[in-house]
Amino acid sequence: MPVFTTQIKAIGPEAQSLRESQMMILFGEEAPAMLAEFCYTIEVKAIHDTIKVGQNIIFDDVPYFITAVGDVVKQNLTSLGHITIKFDGAREAELPGTLYVEGKSLPNIKVGSRIEII
Repeated sequence: MPVFTTQIKAIGPEAQSLRESQMMILFGEEAPAMLAEFCYTIEVKAIHDTIKVGQNIIFDDVPYFITAVGDVVKQNLTSLGHITIKFDGAREAELPGTLYVEGKSLPNIKVGSRIEII
């Protein structure tokens, strides 16, 4: 069973601008309007286990190895659907609400894309 599964409901007009910084922001449908412009809006869903280094986050069928997990990733994802994903392969979490994954090209996300953590 996946640790977490959700789907992209909407993409803010400025969300793609963060790709240059090797990052993306997920947020549930309750995101403040100004922030939602920079976010990929997701369905807020339950998390079934701990999110940890060594797992994968999968965007549609493209896996990314998780390299570090901020202290409040699980809490924020559960309550708000809000985390930042940084595609830089960092081994230590610099920010508490950020999930760090291997540094490779960012996924091609569209409305309806599926996200899983396994």
